Amino acid sequence: MHPLLGRQEQAAQAGLDPAVYDYYAAGSGDEVTALEAEAAWRAFRLRPRVLRDVTDVQLGVDLLGSRLTSPFVVAPMAFHALAHPEGECATFAGAGRAGALAVLSTRSSRRIEDVAAAATGPWWFQAYGMRDRALTHALVRRAADAGAGAVVLTVDTPYVGRKGRVSGVRISVPDDQYLVNLAQHLVPGSVARESAEQDPSMTPAVISELAEVSGLPVLVKGVLRGDEAARCLDAGAAGVIVSNHGGRQLDRALPSALALADVLAGVAGRVPVLVDGGIRSGLDALVALALGADAVLVGRPLLWALAAEGAAGVTAALDALAEDLRHVLAVAGAARIADLDATMVVGPLQPTT
Repeated sequence: MHPLLGRQEQAAQAGLDPAVYDYYAAGSGDEVTALEAEAAWRAFRLRPRVLRDVTDVQLGVDLLGSRLTSPFVVAPMAFHALAHPEGECATFAGAGRAGALAVLSTRSSRRIEDVAAAATGPWWFQAYGMRDRALTHALVRRAADAGAGAVVLTVDTPYVGRKGRVSGVRISVPDDQYLVNLAQHLVPGSVARESAEQDPSMTPAVISELAEVSGLPVLVKGVLRGDEAARCLDAGAAGVIVSNHGGRQLDRALPSALALADVLAGVAGRVPVLVDGGIRSGLDALVALALGADAVLVGRPLLWALAAEGAAGVTAALDALAEDLRHVLAVAGAARIADLDATMVVGPLQPTT
């Protein structure tokens, strides 16, 4: 882990209500998957190139027709206002100043339009297929109108995973945060939180449905298999995000680091592939990008950064990761992300005793 990220997490843990810290940190079940994420990236080894001109290392990447200055993306995460009074507005302001794309969660604790106004860089909107599908449609339309560049459909939550640290699926969140984006769209007489829960009957048809409603490309997040990735592409997905939801859904699910190669093979270069789960340093990102990921998402570390230092902390964390990646790219003999390829990576290695 990058040292700054470690210090920010320590500060966040010291300053947050313990129940909030546990909610953010929790994995599902016995937390096997949550705990394996970081170690899975460390199981790979690198084969650097030499005698390459790395005087000027650039981190820019092309993603869905946009040129981004950094391959780091802020993962969608719920209820940032539990960590900081400005919530997602601070996160998105800080992310843009670091040149990073950010993804806004459906479970945002601030209005879509307010976050969009505070954003200082490009952003996407994460959607769930909710039981009342009209709620999903209303949110993605609002996000598109507010300037979102894509929709990220999360598909690994037919039901929300149970987390032992919080005695259920989530801690109690006040209505003014939980329903901040939903209340205006609820049908009179409906039970708000039930209407907003995920629809367990969702099928791949929802991908083209959301593309039509929003007018935006739809990426599918929560894929760990190449055959499932191909199935999503056949249904119209414009991209795939390899993710096990930070270990918060199906415990003992494969770490993203170990699922990435199979998903890349299933996609076969047809659409961008992103990955999240345990990215904590430039070296982790280097492995993911060399294997073939187009960008990497970072989750919990940016909540800790937000809790510790607000928007400035988010910028500092993303800047630190970018500088770390720039350094290890140079040492590995790559001046551009495009210079990386899978021949530079070996593994994963089995642990030694």
